[in-house]
Amino acid sequence: MGRESDGRGAGLGVAGVAVTLAGVFVNGLAYVVPVLGARHLAPAELSALATLLALGSIGGVASTGLQIAVAVHRARHGRAPTARPTVMTVGVTAALLAVGLPVAAGQLRLAGTAVLLLGVLTVAVVAAGRWLGELQGDQRFLRLAGGMALLAAGRYGGMVAGLALGGGLTGSLLAGAVTSVLVLALLVRLNRGAGIDPTAPTLATRTVLTAGAATLAMLVVSYADLLLARRFLPADASGAYAVGTVLTKGALWAPQVVTVIALPRLARGDRRTLVTAVALVAASGAALVLAAALAGGLAFRLAGGPGYVDQGRHAVLFAGAGALYALVFVLINARVAAAARWPSAPLWVSTAAFVLAVVTVVPHTVPGIAGAALATAAVTALVTGMLAFLQKPSARATSTRPAASVTTGGHDTLPTE
Repeated sequence: MGRESDGRGAGLGVAGVAVTLAGVFVNGLAYVVPVLGARHLAPAELSALATLLALGSIGGVASTGLQIAVAVHRARHGRAPTARPTVMTVGVTAALLAVGLPVAAGQLRLAGTAVLLLGVLTVAVVAAGRWLGELQGDQRFLRLAGGMALLAAGRYGGMVAGLALGGGLTGSLLAGAVTSVLVLALLVRLNRGAGIDPTAPTLATRTVLTAGAATLAMLVVSYADLLLARRFLPADASGAYAVGTVLTKGALWAPQVVTVIALPRLARGDRRTLVTAVALVAASGAALVLAAALAGGLAFRLAGGPGYVDQGRHAVLFAGAGALYALVFVLINARVAAAARWPSAPLWVSTAAFVLAVVTVVPHTVPGIAGAALATAAVTALVTGMLAFLQKPSARATSTRPAASVTTGGHDTLPTE
C-alpha cells in the first residue's frame, strides 16, 4: 500500500500531500478570480462575474459526478471503456446549458456573449471529469494531482490572466474558455498508458447520474443555510453569516484528500478503508472545531476582517457544521462506491427538513440558523453513517479486476495490497 509500482518509495503520504497541494492550488485560483474582479471590474460587471461563477459551479456538478463514477468503475473493473458515458454526459450538459443559460441571462441580466463563453468553459470542465476519474480510479494520484492543477490553471488561470491584462468580463471569460479547452489535450497526454480493456464492462450512464445527484445534493445542503440567511436575516447579519460560512467551507473541504485517496479502495469493498477514512475526517473536524472554540474571533477576523471579530462566539457552530458535512461527504461517496440505491436521498430529505424548519420555527438570527444547520448536519451524518456501515455490498459493486495490481502503464500507481 505504501510504495509505487515502479519501486520508488513514494506512497500514500506523498500522494496525499500532492493531492492536498493541488486542492489548495485549485481553491486559491478560484478565490483569486473574484478578488481580481473586485479590482478590475465595475460593480455591475463584478456582480455579473459572481453570478456566472455560481452558475459555473452548478454546471460543474456534472464534472464531479462523472469523475466519481469513472473512478469507482475503473477501480472496480480495471481499464473499462468510459468514452460513451462521457460523451453522453457532456452532450446532456451542453443541451441543458443551451436551454438554461439563455433563460438565466434574461432573468439575471447577463450579457449573451458572457453566457455563451461560460457554457463553453463549463462543457470543457465536465469533459475533464473523465480523465481525472481514470487517474483517480487507477490510483495514479501524483498524476491526478497534476491533472487537478492543470484543470484549475485552465478554468481559473485563464480568467485571472484575462482580468489582470484588462480584458474585462468578456475578455476574462474568453481566456478561461480557451485555456479550459486546451487543457483537455494535456489531460489526455497526462493519462497516457491508462489503456482500455475491451472485455471490461462499460460504465453505465445510471452510475454517472447517481454520482452527479449525490454531488448536487452535497452542494445544495452545504449552501442552503447561506441562502436562507440571505433571505431571512437583515443585511448586516446576513453579511456576518456569509463570513461564518467561510469557516464551514474550510472545515468541509480541508479533509477531502482523504475521500479522493480512499474512493478507489471503497469501490472494491474495503471496509477497513471506510473506517480509516471516517476516523481521519472526524479527527480533522475535531481539530478544526477545537481551533474555532479557542480562536473564534481570530477566525472571523481572517475570514472577513476586524469588523466581524465579535461574531467569533458563533465560530463553533459554523466549523461544527462543516466538520459534520465532511463526514457526510465521505460516507456518501462510500455509498456511491458500494452501488447503493439512492445514496443522496438522506441529503435531499435533510435539506427539505432544514428549509421547512427555518421557514417555520427556527429564530431568524445568526445563531438560530447556524444552530439549525449544525443540528441538520449532525442528524444527516448519523443517518448516512448507519446506512453506509450497515449496507450489504450490491451485486453491481462486485469487482472484476485482478487483485494483484491497480493498473499498468503508470509510474505512480499504488498497489492494492
